[in-house]
Amino acid sequence: MTESSVAPDHSGDVERADLAQRGLTAAEVAERVARGEVNDVPDAPSRTITEIIRANLFTKFNALIGVLFAIVMATGQYKDALFGGVIVANTLIGIIQELRAKRTLDRLTVVNAPKVTSIRDGDAVHLAVNALVLGDVMDLLPGQQIVADSSVLIASNLEVDESLLTGEADPIVKQPGDELLSGSFVVAGNARAVVSKVGADAYAAQLAEEARRFTLVHSELRTAIDRIVTLVTWALVPTGIALFIRQLTGDARVSDALVTSVGLVVAMVPEGLILLTSVAFTVGVVRLARKRTLVQELPAIEVLARVDVICIDKTGTITSGSMDVADVQMIGAEPDTDRVETALAAIAWSDPNPNATQRALQGRFDMAADWIVSGSVAFSSARKWSASSFGDNGTWVFGAPEMVMSQSAYADMATQVETAADAGNRVLVLAVCDGGLSGETLPDDLRPAALVMLEDEVRGDAAETLSYFAAQGVTLKVISGDNPRTVGAVGRRVGLAGAENLVDARELPTEQEALADAVVGSTVFGRVSPHQKREMVKALQSRGHVVAMTGDGVNDVLALKDSDCGIAMASGSEATRAVAQLVLLDSTFSSLPSVLSEGRRVINNIERVASLFLVKTVYALFFAIATVISGADAPFLPRHLTLVGTFTIGMPAFFLALAPNDAPVRAGFLGRVLRIALPGGALASFATYIAYTIARHTGGVSLDQERTVATVVLASSAILVLARVAQPWVMWKMGLIAAMAAFLALALIFDPLSNYFKLVDPPSGTIIMMIVVIVATGLLLPIVWRLGDRLVGVGEKHLQRRERTA
Repeated sequence: MTESSVAPDHSGDVERADLAQRGLTAAEVAERVARGEVNDVPDAPSRTITEIIRANLFTKFNALIGVLFAIVMATGQYKDALFGGVIVANTLIGIIQELRAKRTLDRLTVVNAPKVTSIRDGDAVHLAVNALVLGDVMDLLPGQQIVADSSVLIASNLEVDESLLTGEADPIVKQPGDELLSGSFVVAGNARAVVSKVGADAYAAQLAEEARRFTLVHSELRTAIDRIVTLVTWALVPTGIALFIRQLTGDARVSDALVTSVGLVVAMVPEGLILLTSVAFTVGVVRLARKRTLVQELPAIEVLARVDVICIDKTGTITSGSMDVADVQMIGAEPDTDRVETALAAIAWSDPNPNATQRALQGRFDMAADWIVSGSVAFSSARKWSASSFGDNGTWVFGAPEMVMSQSAYADMATQVETAADAGNRVLVLAVCDGGLSGETLPDDLRPAALVMLEDEVRGDAAETLSYFAAQGVTLKVISGDNPRTVGAVGRRVGLAGAENLVDARELPTEQEALADAVVGSTVFGRVSPHQKREMVKALQSRGHVVAMTGDGVNDVLALKDSDCGIAMASGSEATRAVAQLVLLDSTFSSLPSVLSEGRRVINNIERVASLFLVKTVYALFFAIATVISGADAPFLPRHLTLVGTFTIGMPAFFLALAPNDAPVRAGFLGRVLRIALPGGALASFATYIAYTIARHTGGVSLDQERTVATVVLASSAILVLARVAQPWVMWKMGLIAAMAAFLALALIFDPLSNYFKLVDPPSGTIIMMIVVIVATGLLLPIVWRLGDRLVGVGEKHLQRRERTA
C-alpha cells in the first residue's frame, strides 16, 4: 500500500505520557484497519509456487532442448526423442525439491519472525510486524529492531544504532519527539514510540529490507558455472549448423541429418549440471532445517563451505550465557558491606527489563525497596559500564574496572582483578560518588567500593566443538567485550588452541595492515568494542580469509553484517537475526559443525557432478568436430547418447550430489573440474573415434554395428571416468558403478532393449579390437590425469613464486 499520513500530533509531555500508557483502543485499531492504515510491509523475498515452476520450466536449456525435441518429433523418428523425457524428469525433480525447501523454510521463518510489543487499551500485547497500525504505541527494549517508522513518546537513556541505514557509526541518543527509522535497532535504554508511517513506502522501509540482505563475497561456484554455460551456449549453434550441413553433403537424408545433428548437440548441453546444483542447494537447506538451522540466504551454504576463520564471542558460544555471582570483594578505604550489598540489590532490581548481569545479581540479592532511582545511564557495549543515581544514597557506577576507574585507581586493584580473571571470572567494579550524573560521562570523584566476580557456565559440548573445528583446519578467533584474561582462561578450560595469545583490543592499532597482522597472529581478544569487531572482520578478509561471525547481541550486528557468513543465535536480539544469513534456532554453538559439514558436502559434490557433465560436453563437441571434418556418418544416434549419458552421468550424478562429503573446500573450482573433464572427455572421445574408424574400415561391418562399437567404447570410457570422479571408493559407490555398468550391459544383451537402441553385435574380430581399445583407455586415463595434475601443480608453484617476488 502507499504511504499513509502521519498520525495526529500528540504535543506536550502530558499527552505523550498518556498515549504511551494507554495506546490505542480496540475501536481505534479497527478504524485504522478499515482505512487500510496497516503496516503491510512485504515479507523477505521468497519465490511463490508459480515463480518456482516458471523458473524451473522456462530455462535457457529447456528452451533449446525443447526446440531440438520438436525437430526430432517432426522427422517421425520418435525413438530418438527419448532425451525429451529426461528433461521432463529433471524439471519435475527441480520443482519438487524447491517446493519442499520452500515449505520447510516458510515454517522456520514463521518461528524466527520478529514480534513487536504494542500497547493497546493500556495492556501490552505481542503482535506480528504486519499487525501494527498507524498510531500504535510500540514498547522498545535493547536488542530490538525498530520495525516501523515512529516518534518517541517517552524514553529512558534510549540509544539507537542507524548504521545499517545511514552508515552513522555511533549510536544516536533519542529524546521524546525524535524520529525513529525502521531498520535501526535499540542498543541501550528503552522507550515507547508511536508509529508514524506504515506500509512498504514508509521512509527507510526499502532500506530496512536491504539491511537484512548480504552483499555476498565473490561466488566462485556461480561464476564458474555461468562461464561454462556461456561458453557451451556459444559453441552449440555454430557446431550444430556445421554438423547438419556436413551431413547433407553426404548421402544422408534431411531427416537423418537433422536427427544425428540433434543427437550430438543435445549431448553437448550440460542440462543436469544446473539442475543438480539447484537440487544440492535446496536439499542442503532442508537438511539444515532438520537440524534447526534457518538459511535466510541460499548462497550462504556456498560461503559457509569456504569459511576458514570463525569469529565467536565467549558468552553464549563457549559459555551458556547464564551467570551467577561467584564472589563480592570489598575494596576501598572504608568498606561498608551492608551499603554495598544494598546498592547492588538496587542496581539489580532497578530495570524492569534486566540484562544478564542484573539477572545474576537478582539471584544473589533481594530487592532494595527504599532506594529509588533518580537518574541513570544504561549499559552499552561501547561504554562497558552503567550508572544509577539513588538520591541521597549516592551515584553508583557498575562496569569493567579498567573502563570505570582512573589509571591510578585501577593500578591499586589490578592484582585482584587479574587473579579473578585468570580463574575465568568476569570481574566488574562497583564505584560510588556523592554527586549526581551529568549526561553520559563518568563522574570525576568515583571511589571503588567492591569487586563483583561473575562466573559463566562453560557449555558441556564446547571442548568437542572447538576440537572439531581445529581438526577441520578452521581457525577460531574469540572476540569478546570481557577482560582478555577472563576470555583466555575460559578458552584454556575448553582446550582452545592459542588461548594463551591474549590481546586487549584497546591496544590494537587502527592502521589496516598493522591491525590485520595483530588479528591474524592472535586468538583471544578482550575489551572489544562493536566497531572494532567489524574492523577485525575486515582485517581478516583483507588477508584472503573467508570469515564467519557468530553473535547474539546488538554489539555483534555490525560484524555480522560485514562478515562473509553471519550466524545468529535465535535466542539473541532481533537485530542480529535480521542481518544474519544463518540462524541457529536451538541457539547452540555445538550445531555449527553439522552446519559447516553440510555446506562442504554441497560444494564438494557439485564439483564432482560438474566434472561428469563436462566430460559429456567435451566428448560430444569432439565427435561433432570430427564428424564435420571427416564427413563420415555420425557415430551415434541420439538414443545412443541418451543411453550413455543417463547411466554414466545423469543417474550416478544424482546420487553423488547428495553423498556425504565434508572435505575442506579449496579455491580453484573451475580448474579442478576441467582437470578431470578435459583429459577424460578428450581421451574417451579419441578412443571411441579410433574404434569407430577401425570398424568403418573393416569389411562386413554395418553402420548399426559401427555405431554399436562406438557406443560400447564410449560407455566403457565414461564408466572409467565415473570411477575416477567417485573416489574415494566406499562400498555404496562401488555398488553404484557396478549397477550403472550392469544397466548398460543389459541394454546390449537384452533383445527388446538392444532392438530399441539399435545395438547390433559386431563380428568377433571387431569385438576383440573394441576390448583392446577399452583396456588401453583404462590404462591411459590415470596417466593422463596424473600428468595433468603435475603440470597444473608446476603452474601453481610458478604463480606463487611470481606473487612472492612481486
